[in-house]
Amino acid sequence: MDPTFLIILALAFGAMWLMTNRTRKQQKQAADFRANLTPGQDVMTGSGLFGTIVEVEDDVITLEISEGVTTRWLRPAIAKLIEAPVADDLDEEVEDDENVYDDESLEDVELEDDELEDDELEEDDDVEVPDDASSLTDGTDEGDSPRR
Repeated sequence: MDPTFLIILALAFGAMWLMTNRTRKQQKQAADFRANLTPGQDVMTGSGLFGTIVEVEDDVITLEISEGVTTRWLRPAIAKLIEAPVADDLDEEVEDDENVYDDESLEDVELEDDELEDDELEEDDDVEVPDDASSLTDGTDEGDSPRR
């Protein structure tokens, strides 16, 4: 037997083992995640439904998707845990956004609107808007034209 053939064969088996090992590891992590689900956690299902776990019994997980609305899901349908955003970070962002404009910049905007001349306002009145879409076509009906 040729030694290069044996090397290629060994590399192929090594690559297959690495790929299956990685897959098994991911499957084990997912199984561990699903085994440790507890009430109160926010989760997302595989189909994209968000909810809070209310009850866990064997392979059935009860999710509250809205106040008073619950649904039952099989344990394997739960895809991932949703981390709740930190409330302090959101409050700081809102406070920063509230002070974007000061009073002087708002007065400048109001002055710019007042400075519009009457001619500019009258030009806007000359715009013709059709009542229906019939004036937008070229007059030919698609049903009348022969097929090619």
